[in-house]
Amino acid sequence: MAPIADSRQQFDEIPTVVGIFSAFGLVFSVSLFAWICCQRKSSKSNKTPPYKFVHVLKGVDIYPENLNSKKKFGADDKSEAKNKSATPKNSLHLDLEKRDLNGNFPKTTTKMQGSTDLENSSPKHFAERKKDSVSPDSLKSITSLSSEGKQDKLGTLFFSLEYNFEKKAFVVNIKEARGLPAMDEQSMTSDPYIKMTILPEKKHKVKTRVLRKTLDPAFDETFTFYGIPYSQIQDLTLHFMVLSFDRFSRDDVIGEVLIPLAGTELSEGRLLMDREIIKRNVRKSSGRGELLVSLCYQSTTNTLTVVVLKARHLPKSDVSGLSDPYVKVNLYHAKKRISKKKTHVKKCTPNAVFNELFVFDIPCEGLDDISIEFLVLDSDRGSRNEVIGRLTLGSSAEGTGGEHWKEICEYPRRQIAKWHMLCDG
Repeated sequence: MAPIADSRQQFDEIPTVVGIFSAFGLVFSVSLFAWICCQRKSSKSNKTPPYKFVHVLKGVDIYPENLNSKKKFGADDKSEAKNKSATPKNSLHLDLEKRDLNGNFPKTTTKMQGSTDLENSSPKHFAERKKDSVSPDSLKSITSLSSEGKQDKLGTLFFSLEYNFEKKAFVVNIKEARGLPAMDEQSMTSDPYIKMTILPEKKHKVKTRVLRKTLDPAFDETFTFYGIPYSQIQDLTLHFMVLSFDRFSRDDVIGEVLIPLAGTELSEGRLLMDREIIKRNVRKSSGRGELLVSLCYQSTTNTLTVVVLKARHLPKSDVSGLSDPYVKVNLYHAKKRISKKKTHVKKCTPNAVFNELFVFDIPCEGLDDISIEFLVLDSDRGSRNEVIGRLTLGSSAEGTGGEHWKEICEYPRRQIAKWHMLCDG
């Protein structure tokens, strides 16, 4: 009986031992899981989000330079108070730790201001500092003068130029812009970005990211252009276009900066520059150029054959140099567009040769309610194409357009070509 009792006692102890080991295993698993979660959370919190973008264009490699570990979106308020130091007014040094989420710098007020600073200061601050000595009439005059000055001034662009002899690369760093005008009347702010083009060939076109709701955007974006020999730097011109992004319509042009590089010495290192932003200079010439087109009406098949042959004496659409023209052809029936075609783009030429043929089906008998429109446009990658000139042929057209259309109707099955002067678009 004694061995049977011992065996029963051993069987009763087994579940107890298994339960103890299971409890220890459960506690260990929970502890390990909690430790892993804490490690992942701490590793995620230490990561800083990138704020630069990699730009890749056709035919040129562009990349931002190495990121500095000190460059952040925001900084701790305590560290700002400790590290706050006075910087010269015209200095291009950027303390990137003091920027907000939009990449903007906090506005600072200086203790001492000269006579030039007093003229440029806003009426609000001027009134606060001179409450006892300024009369209401003088405040009104100061306000009117400052408002007139703000309308003329479009801000200042800060950038740097450098040439990397080892990589044979031209480096442009767009740092910031200050004092931009407000393009949104409701919020009294702008959403600025900058497009840069290297002239005269217009092969290299880049643009910065859009910074929301700021009049003092800090871009700090670096563009590196490979394949440009140092000997050709003197022949180049940099064209900066400052725009404000508009989600619902065409982006607003704030102004532009044109920098000829003739006489610029980059062999000694980086060159810091700043230029006033000026109003965009759209060069409108007295003539819009000429367009040679040939038309033929086939009465049997009720089709209209249109050949866009040549364009000559096309004006420069803007300061970016020669135009990149192409022609858009629109067919109208009773003032409603029913078909459209377009030619290929001809690069950097005022005298383009197209030689492209289009065939349009006419929905009615005869050409009484038919008209055709030619739009000569300047191709601009990254923005809306600008109309260089316009030509309309039809029964109601005036001048050579009406005469050409009359000949087409009188002599069907005959290809008739004529030069036409383009009018303003």
